[in-house]
Amino acid sequence: MKREIRSDSGISLIWFKSSYSGGNETECLEVAIEAGALLLRDSKCPEEARVAVSTHSWQRFLAALDDGRFR
Repeated sequence: MKREIRSDSGISLIWFKSSYSGGNETECLEVAIEAGALLLRDSKCPEEARVAVSTHSWQRFLAALDDGRFR
């Protein structure tokens, strides 16, 4: 599912929700990409605080998940 919203800088952001969310509209993270960073937010509170992570850090995190380092 995608939802477009304007960022604080006036740039349109497209927020993506995981396909694993299924029909659950209240318990998931949404992700948008902006200027070399990933923005994460709680889908229940889309206007609240967001977490920004560099794309490099996000790639390292995903690699660690693939390697099973969080099991």
